[in-house]
Amino acid sequence: MPQPASQAQPSTPFPLVIESSVVEGLPAEKALLLRMSGSLGAEGAEAWSAELGGHLAKADLEGLRPVLDMAHVQLGGAAVLRALSETTRTRTGRPDLIIVRARPGVREAVHLARLDGVRLYATLDEALRELARAATRTADLPAWRSQMADPLRPSYEDLRKEVRALRARVRTAPVIGMAQGLIMVRYGLPDSGSAFQALREVSQRFNVPLRVLVSAVVVARPPDGPAWFPGRHPLPVPPLRTLARDGRDPRYRRQMIDAVLHEALAVGRASAGYLRCVDPAVNALVLESHHGCADTFLDHLVRGWEEGTADAAARLRGRPVSVPDVAADGLLSEESRRVLLATGARALQSIPVLSSAGACTGVLTLLWPEAGHRPGADRTEALGLLACDTAAWLSWYHRSVLLDALEHLHQLLTGRVTTPDPRTTEAHDGGCRN
Repeated sequence: MPQPASQAQPSTPFPLVIESSVVEGLPAEKALLLRMSGSLGAEGAEAWSAELGGHLAKADLEGLRPVLDMAHVQLGGAAVLRALSETTRTRTGRPDLIIVRARPGVREAVHLARLDGVRLYATLDEALRELARAATRTADLPAWRSQMADPLRPSYEDLRKEVRALRARVRTAPVIGMAQGLIMVRYGLPDSGSAFQALREVSQRFNVPLRVLVSAVVVARPPDGPAWFPGRHPLPVPPLRTLARDGRDPRYRRQMIDAVLHEALAVGRASAGYLRCVDPAVNALVLESHHGCADTFLDHLVRGWEEGTADAAARLRGRPVSVPDVAADGLLSEESRRVLLATGARALQSIPVLSSAGACTGVLTLLWPEAGHRPGADRTEALGLLACDTAAWLSWYHRSVLLDALEHLHQLLTGRVTTPDPRTTEAHDGGCRN
């Protein structure tokens, strides 16, 4: 494993590595986080500038907001500053380049160079707070200024979505780091960039979200032999009563997750709702899909607050939890009540998604605008069947598609790559209880 950047000698700089991660969500919610490590020597400045320029061009083309994490970067030579200056100069008219967690030497050099188009923040949290304040200031502007016809000027809505997406990325980053460290130790990789590249390749090949893949790497038992999961056999997709309609492919997580919420909203005749799944690496509910929820409420969910929520109660109790009157129910905390009322929700119901062993793997929540609303017996039964379908599909996905991805990762890093079939399936998880 290479010497840490902080101990590297100037005469033998480590090559710069740029790891790019795209935050999941709608296009307007995405941000491109560029995690950089190594030494920025004068000799490699030109190549580094070209590589960084490529990442930034991709971000601009795809409507992403670039954020540079330079916590593990050493700065060397005026040539690097000139390269960074040229990079930012070509971005004139674009949103400022955000640099976070830069070392003191890097911060001082960039500050003294007075580079236009660069905004330095000590931490990512500080950057998020500033973006939030900027969003608030934008909201307070007169209407004739807020609606300026500038396609490159981020709107208040875009800033709110950017802050929310970056908060979600902050929560995921430690798990990604843990997975990178495990892979580096297990397979003797020289740096975290190589580990991240392997994870990203497998994530794209099997269409498994990076967050889900790294969580599986962290919690799965370590491989002990040529195969990570020896003796595993492909088994059929479980019979799904509601989720198998419309030609949905159970291998594609996003398609199925959105289908769960779509079916729930239709069955419950709800105007809004969301689905959160349990991330086993952090043992917490993570927002997966939502519809009709106000930004303030989504911010509340992304922060991961569970205390005083119906979601947490349903997960703990293992049964549906109804709140017929959000304004008066004692189950909710004052913070949860405030954001729910702000989103227009006056009644709600949270339905846990339980495995055959009774473990909660997610919570589905529906919101209604009128107090006193409760689903009738037939709709409650239909929502229970949907929760059973969701549990069976999640179990199959985790023990089939996700294990296929982990197996391929193991083969890739041990040099024994085969061509696994991503359509590998497994047996029905069994029944579920309501």
